[in-house]
Amino acid sequence: MSGHSKWHTIKHKKGAADAKRGRVFTRIIKEISVAARAGGGDADTNPRLRTIIAEAKAANMPAENIKRAIRRGTGEEPGVNYEEVVYEAYGPGGTAIILEGLTDNKNRTVGELRHLLDKYNGKMADRNTALRKFSKKGQIIIEKTRVAEDVLMAAVLEAGADDMVDDGDSWEVLTAPAAYDAVREAVTKLEVEPLSAAVAMVPAELVTLTGKEAQSMLRLLDMLEDHEDIQHVWSNVDIDEKEIEASLS
Repeated sequence: MSGHSKWHTIKHKKGAADAKRGRVFTRIIKEISVAARAGGGDADTNPRLRTIIAEAKAANMPAENIKRAIRRGTGEEPGVNYEEVVYEAYGPGGTAIILEGLTDNKNRTVGELRHLLDKYNGKMADRNTALRKFSKKGQIIIEKTRVAEDVLMAAVLEAGADDMVDDGDSWEVLTAPAAYDAVREAVTKLEVEPLSAAVAMVPAELVTLTGKEAQSMLRLLDMLEDHEDIQHVWSNVDIDEKEIEASLS
């Protein structure tokens, strides 16, 4: 997933992640509540909740915010009930996009997403037409300067990772979804903070974009990631880092 991981890497380097911390906290709070509602509020017996709590701590979310989100999920405090949704779309140049979200109004969400896609030369896709281009895998992106290759490889493979891929300035560690927690914990024990870590939709093949199509796609991805009902955006786009940097300057 080189192109999309580059996008996150460069945004991180330029401080965009910190600038949008409020947006990150909102997304995580929603996911904590939904995970607690589905599997209970005990992280020891709820792997999904345990994973998102680890992400919350990595983002420096206050402990009270985490506890409150869990209580809302278990019904101990009032809160909005969100429905999990997955949308498929195509972007400029025939790129495929998967949107995972949480919403309390599906009609509103679909309408707003259609508007964004139309604005940036994209469109909603028929069911399973875009999804079949991806497979679900644990994906951990780690900046190369943070850890030696042999040290990282030994730790993640022993923990159950499937592969470790050279992605330019970073390493991309891939796992089966069931092995993600163990591999993420192995990285934590190395005292290495990943640039991103999630159970992701990883594309089988990448579509390279340049010029106007690349810039349009980058703007679309940014707008989709900022949408309040969208939790995760996955794409099979590959864009040169210079093009990405130009879009952020």
